[in-house]
Amino acid sequence: LECDNGSFDAAAFAAQSLADWQTLAAVIDHTLLKPDATRKQVENLCDEALRYRFACAMVNPIWVSTAVGVLSGAGIPVGVAIGFPLGASLVSTMRQEADALIRLGASELDMVLPIGMLKSGNHQGVHRAIHAVAAVAHQRGALLKVILETTLLTLEEKLRAAEIAIQAGADFLKTSTGFAPGGATPADVALLRGVAGARCGVKASGGIRTLADVRALLEAGANRIGASASVAIVRELGAE
Repeated sequence: LECDNGSFDAAAFAAQSLADWQTLAAVIDHTLLKPDATRKQVENLCDEALRYRFACAMVNPIWVSTAVGVLSGAGIPVGVAIGFPLGASLVSTMRQEADALIRLGASELDMVLPIGMLKSGNHQGVHRAIHAVAAVAHQRGALLKVILETTLLTLEEKLRAAEIAIQAGADFLKTSTGFAPGGATPADVALLRGVAGARCGVKASGGIRTLADVRALLEAGANRIGASASVAIVRELGAE
């Protein structure tokens, strides 16, 4: 869906993704990141990811082995949140975390950008943190999504963060953790897509509950959706 000028055709991607529930499921990261999630709930998440063929099953670090156990050989990747949800971990910790989780079988990493560092004007530090994790991820064939936590950023900070993340090797720009006040908005998605063009993906996450939410975000330029209400969303489009 890239045009010759390197732009991303959001309308075409949205239409294709919304064609039926199967194509929609294929762009949704089925997510369970709440701190009180149990093993049973994680296994259930993975069973649903298998049944509906979601883009990935997204869990916290301690549940990666469990998720990999359920999904092994099924062609559904396990995704994991790192430096989460504050974006305030040491770079050395993030690098180690990324490496350990990829060894356990995770193939998509969603890291939180160091938000306070960005706000302090230390753009080099932000670049260094993302680049360090990107290097580990890409060396091992994993994808890196960088969470900006857009609700905490000014317009200028959003633009700057998006550009830094792309330059540092992000495969996706992602709006939110779901733990801050506020989540994905079509305006923020459009802004991120405007910076990204076709250089990387845009993942909308945080507060996405309905098919109408998903439609608006895809039409704004998202090509991945993160949601815990994924099953309800695909059922709105006819999944059983």
